[in-house]
Amino acid sequence: MPNQPFLTRIKNGDVLVADGATGTNLIARGLPSGLTAESWVMDQPEKVTQLHQDFIRAGADIILTSTFNASSIRLRNSPLDGKADQVNKSAAEIAKMVVGAAQVYIAGSLGPIGQLIKPYGPLTVDEVRAAYADQARALKDAGVDLLVIETQFDINEVSAAVDGVRQVSNLPLVVSYSYDRGRRTMMGISPTQAARQLESLPVEVIGINCGHSLDENLQNLVELRSQTSKPIWFKPNAGLPHLDPAGKTVYDVTPEAMGSLVQSWLDAGAQIVGGCCGTSPDHLREISSHVKM
Repeated sequence: MPNQPFLTRIKNGDVLVADGATGTNLIARGLPSGLTAESWVMDQPEKVTQLHQDFIRAGADIILTSTFNASSIRLRNSPLDGKADQVNKSAAEIAKMVVGAAQVYIAGSLGPIGQLIKPYGPLTVDEVRAAYADQARALKDAGVDLLVIETQFDINEVSAAVDGVRQVSNLPLVVSYSYDRGRRTMMGISPTQAARQLESLPVEVIGINCGHSLDENLQNLVELRSQTSKPIWFKPNAGLPHLDPAGKTVYDVTPEAMGSLVQSWLDAGAQIVGGCCGTSPDHLREISSHVKM
């Protein structure tokens, strides 16, 4: 457990390094197609443990729990249906065991719910709010240091998610949108729209993760910084994915190339930096080396 609370470090202006990708790294380590990281939380926790350890050795100040898909709604019709509390608590326990006495924060990851809210999809706002509340409660009770509502694309889902989380927790909260259409989210939300929404919500840190190209994500970061005074979380992909001749998904941005961009992220206003899809421990080591020079 770190000596200083997370928000104290943020208010002091410290730049922190968040971890890299969970899913793509576990796939590279043998996670079978069609399974999510949550299945290995329950069945092969040593694999999740090793990834956390690798990120910490690479310089991470923050590791995210392997709970991106662990809402009760997202786990429906999967082998983990009805086990959301158990999955979230187990993932947090794995992270706590890895961190031990290290000066590393544990962030509870809450990914998108997986279906749209009415009238675009089948879910009601109340259902979404309750699912986020249940997941946040489980992570909080298991002892995480902060919560991260990540890879978001819909203003209505974000509002319901924040409301649900705040019904059960006062932990520091990060909300991060994914601009997977380049300069907008899947639902057409721009960084300016996201900032205007999040400025009025009980959220301590706002940000960008996943998304499209590194160039476009940097543009999104610049726009977001111009619209908010809140600290910014920035975890872009290691470039765009494509299939190699063997049919394997690969990301072409090298660790060195990604590390070389870190100063531009900091200059644009990011305070917490890491990487999303394709970001290996080697990538994170380069990112960290440019933060902690």
